[in-house]
Amino acid sequence: MSVTLYGIANCDTVRKARAWLDGQGVAYQFHDFKKAGVPQERLAGWSRAVGWERLVNRQGTTWRKLDPAQQHGVQDEASARQLMLAQPSVIRRPVVEWPGGATTVGFDAQAWQALAQQR
Repeated sequence: MSVTLYGIANCDTVRKARAWLDGQGVAYQFHDFKKAGVPQERLAGWSRAVGWERLVNRQGTTWRKLDPAQQHGVQDEASARQLMLAQPSVIRRPVVEWPGGATTVGFDAQAWQALAQQR
C-alpha cells in the first residue's frame, strides 16, 4: 500500500504537506476532492479511524459560510457525512492514508516522520 493524500490542490496546508512529502522522497498519490469528489467508502473509514468530529473543519471558511441551521444540523456521523459529501471543502485537510493502515488528518511533520519511515 502506498501513501494517499486527499485534499484540495489550492489549499495551503495541502501544499505544505505535498512539499514535505516531496522533500522526504515519499511517493504518494494525490486525490483532489474538487476534481474526483469525496470517496464515500473512504469517508466512512476515516470517520471510524479519527472520528467525524475531527474531520469536520469548524474553523474553515466553508463552515463559517454555512447557514446557522446547517451548522446546528451537524450532530452525528450521518449528518456530518452528508455535509462532507455535499461540501468537500468542509473536510479538514489533508487526510492521509499511510501504509500499515494509519490515517491522519491535518499536517504534522513530526507525526508524519515516523509514519513515513514505516513505508
